[in-house]
Parts: sequence; C-alpha cells; structure tokens
Amino acid sequence: MYAPQAVLALCLSCFLSGNVFGYEYGEDYLDSYFNAIANGERQPRPTRTPCQSQDLTRWDKLFIMTEDSQMKENALLQHSEDMIGEMNVIRKELKYISNNNKACVQSIENSCKCVSDQMNLKLDRAMKQLKEATDKYQAQNNDKLKQLIQFGRTLVARLTKLESSFLQGAGLGQVVTKVATYPKEQDSSADGGKLEKALVATAADLQTVNTQLAFFQRATSHRYLPSGCEMAILFPMRSKHIFAEVTPSMSFSLQSLTICLWVKVTQALDRTVLFSYGTRKKPQELQLLLARRSLMLTVGGETHRVEAQGIVTDGQWGHMCATWSSKQGLASLWMNGEKVACVPGVAEGRVLPGDGFVLLGQERSRSGSFKDLDSSVAFTGKMTGVNMWSRVLEAERIREYANPDGSCDNLGNLIGWGVSEIIPHGGAQYIN
Repeated sequence: MYAPQAVLALCLSCFLSGNVFGYEYGEDYLDSYFNAIANGERQPRPTRTPCQSQDLTRWDKLFIMTEDSQMKENALLQHSEDMIGEMNVIRKELKYISNNNKACVQSIENSCKCVSDQMNLKLDRAMKQLKEATDKYQAQNNDKLKQLIQFGRTLVARLTKLESSFLQGAGLGQVVTKVATYPKEQDSSADGGKLEKALVATAADLQTVNTQLAFFQRATSHRYLPSGCEMAILFPMRSKHIFAEVTPSMSFSLQSLTICLWVKVTQALDRTVLFSYGTRKKPQELQLLLARRSLMLTVGGETHRVEAQGIVTDGQWGHMCATWSSKQGLASLWMNGEKVACVPGVAEGRVLPGDGFVLLGQERSRSGSFKDLDSSVAFTGKMTGVNMWSRVLEAERIREYANPDGSCDNLGNLIGWGVSEIIPHGGAQYIN
C-alpha cells in the first residue's frame, strides 16, 4: 500500500507534466503550445506518452520541499501561538503583580497614615498634658507669690504694730519686768489677770512672728550674698576676655596652703577654672577647677590631683575649700563645711614657687600671654569671699567660714577678700 501523500504527489506530478491519462507532453511542445496560446494560434493536440520515471524524482523533491515548508510554517505558527500564550501569561502575572503592588503600597500608606495619626494623637496628648502641667505650675507659683507678698505685708504691719505698742515710751526690759512682777503685786485684781493674759498672748504672737520671719528669711536668702559679704564679682558670660586678676598681699613660696571661696556657677563644662596660680615657666602650677558637677584641685599639673564628684549644683551658692601640704602630699576638698575628698601623695615634696600670678575665672595660657586665653575654660556666675592662707586650716575653721549667715571678715594672709587687689577684666564687674 502506498501512502496517500505519495499517491497524491505522483498524480500531481503527472498532471503537471501533461501525463494524467498516460500521455506525455514534451517540454518543447509545452513551450510552443503556451507561446501559441499567447499569440492566439491554435496548436495541435500533443501526443500522449507514458509518464517517465526520471521526472518523478524532481517533482518528489519539489513536493517534499513544499511539505517541509508547510511543516515549518505550521511549526512557526505553533511557536507563535505558544509565544502568544506565554505573553498572555506574563501579561496576567504583570497585572497580578501590579495589583498586588498597588495593594501593598496602599497597605503601607494606610499603615504609615495610621502610625502618623497615632503619633500625632500622642503628641497632641503630650502637648496638652504639658500645657496643663505648665498652667498648673504657673498658677501654683502665682498663688505662692501672692501668699508671699501678702505675708510680707502682714509681717511688716504686725512688726510695726508691735513696735509701736511695746517700744513707745518704755524699754522692752521694763515691759518684761512688768509682765513678771505685776501679777504678784495684784493677784486679786481682775485687771491684773486680763493684763497677764494679754501679755502671754502677745509673747506667743512674738514667737509666731519670729518663726515666720525666719521662714521668710530662708525663702529670700538666695537673693543675697552669703556669709555677710557685701559684694561679689559677676562673670556674665563665657569669654576669654572676662576674668579677674588678683595681686596677693605678699610674695610667697609655699609648701602648704588653703583656698576658700563662695561660688554660684551658672553652668560648668568639662573644665571650668575657678582659681589659677602659675609662673612664667609653669602658668598652671595650682588650679581649683569644676568639671560639670565635680570639684578638682591640681598641683603641678593635672597628673597630681584630687577630685570630688557630684557635689556641685548649678545656680546655687556653695562654699568650696581646698587644702594641700607637700609633707605627705595630702590634699583635700571641702564643700559647704564637709570634707568630700582626701588623697595622699599629691605632689609630695613639691614647693610652689613665688612671684607668680593669680587669675579668677580663667587660666593663663602656656605661652604666658593674656591674648591666648581659652574661652572654653572660662567661668560664668558669681564669686565672693575669695581667701588664701599659707597653711592648712583646721576643720573647725573651714566649717565656720562655710556658714552662710556668718561673717565675711575671715581673711586669708595671702589673699584677703576686700583687702587684696582684685581687678576685673573684660565684662567682669563688682555687684552688691
């Protein structure tokens, strides 16, 4: 049996060669025949000869090529359809991803919006609470201020009344004598009993006024200079041009010393100079420093020092003292009459040379020039009661000098407050 494709190819080849019915048309005859048709001439009927086998191979190749071309075309069409299908799948996936991205972006935007709304809500609540607390605190301060003002007026009125009642025309001692003797002389008199009760009530009132006066004095003590001093040096800002230069009362070569001063610091940085002594060869021979909330004393450089941490409070008066002895190198620091640090071996055996210079609120540069001062170590605040002794003071003396209600007359023999020459420079100035 022959394949249908082979039979079809054979018949088609015979048809094209003019041998469908067993006759063959030669190529020359076909050419002349078709030319005659083109010229309008009628040609004689060709002679029919059997289909020759040598022409079948050529037409078979032609049909095979046609078949291959058809197969390739079909394959190309199938490949195109596959590509179109893949493109549709990719398009769907891209569409899905785009939709998911939109949903993701929308979700992120919603989340961010939610977080932002929550943060704004919390911020609004915090601001509202802060405003309420501020208003409440302001109202309390206003009430306390009004009470304090009213209390001061009442106190002045009561003191004036008491003064006019008991001190006009008679001494206070006579009044006390009458209080003690009058009831014994007139025990049977009703007026005497009333007078005694009135005097006892007056004495109680005086005691109450005395208590209230002490409270008022403590409440307003921060407005006044401590230890009875009448003036202080104000260092208004941190500047290399603002300091005070001290001329000691005598030249000295020290093996022991004590430095005391009252300080109200506005703000202390990592290194803030209170008291600095030096010479031309060593401008920073001895220094009393602040480091934030710490107090330090250095002798012969910062490698030899004693430090007390966490004892300084900004905006409050504090009495600070430093002692040092070269015999054992024993150095100590005092704050408000209490020893807060004590270290042996600090510059042991060292002698501080004389003919130096003392600065308050600043240190002289290592070049020895006032033009090269450093504003980062400058002191800001107030300073009073600056004294220096050529010996180590006893603990009782230091506690006595630390009394804020004490006297400002305790002067050092090397530097005495109000006696030694202290010259402010730049914006530093004396205040009452």
